[in-house]
Amino acid sequence: MLRLPGFDLAAAEPDPSDPGRQARGMALVFSCEHGGNLIPVEHRSLFAGQSPTLDSHRGLDFGALVMAQELARVFGAPLVASTVSRLLVDLNRSEHHPKLHGASVRQAPAEQRQRILQFHYFPYRQALEQVVLQGIADCQRVVHVSVHSFTPELFGKVRSADVGLLYDPSRHGERAFCRAWKQAFLLQEPALRVRRNYPYEGRNDGLTRYFRRRLSADRYIGVELELNQSLVSGSAASWQPLRTVVTESLRRCLGGEPGPPAAEHPIAPKALPPDRSHT
Repeated sequence: MLRLPGFDLAAAEPDPSDPGRQARGMALVFSCEHGGNLIPVEHRSLFAGQSPTLDSHRGLDFGALVMAQELARVFGAPLVASTVSRLLVDLNRSEHHPKLHGASVRQAPAEQRQRILQFHYFPYRQALEQVVLQGIADCQRVVHVSVHSFTPELFGKVRSADVGLLYDPSRHGERAFCRAWKQAFLLQEPALRVRRNYPYEGRNDGLTRYFRRRLSADRYIGVELELNQSLVSGSAASWQPLRTVVTESLRRCLGGEPGPPAAEHPIAPKALPPDRSHT
């Protein structure tokens, strides 16, 4: 594992029991851009008194890092993951996005913002790009799954999904892959509400769009996996059934034999306080 400031690059050993990676001529790559709410010491003065915000969905994607780590472990695939708060710098936004930084960082001196980019933003993106390109070199094609989670209620509106699969519908490979993954989800756990391009559009500004602009559709499939945070609250053990459904549905989607359906382990949302704030 290569450890750089605020993120890890975990290159897992290939799992010979995984039927999906090289047998189908594609490599799996996982990433997690919003895995924590770390603020490095040198920038903490910018966030004085903002602990509640950092601890909310504005500061991190709850459960996303645990999910990404399990996917990487199960499939023996590389994972690039960040634990730096998205309020310091949002690694899933383009360099010139108006909300690349949280409000307090946007007001910081330009030199400080540039240091944040040089120390956190560019190294993360370069590391992920290196892994994606290596996957293409090894297997001709990469399936990149970027793992996120979303607040169950935003601006007073309750989101009507448990799982979202975000992709660019103009790219046939992504459209077909997400259609197959949704079907695999429903076979694995019919009670789950799985929606495509919800609660966001998959072709919006983000890392997957960055790669789509640089890599052809026959080389790169980019999917953002979004989990409803009402399903991932509490201890990691409390939502293990959901993680099993995610990993086994992906295995089924890739053409492998899935494990037993998870119906005997009901997946139920947990009560979360409404959070109407949003960056």
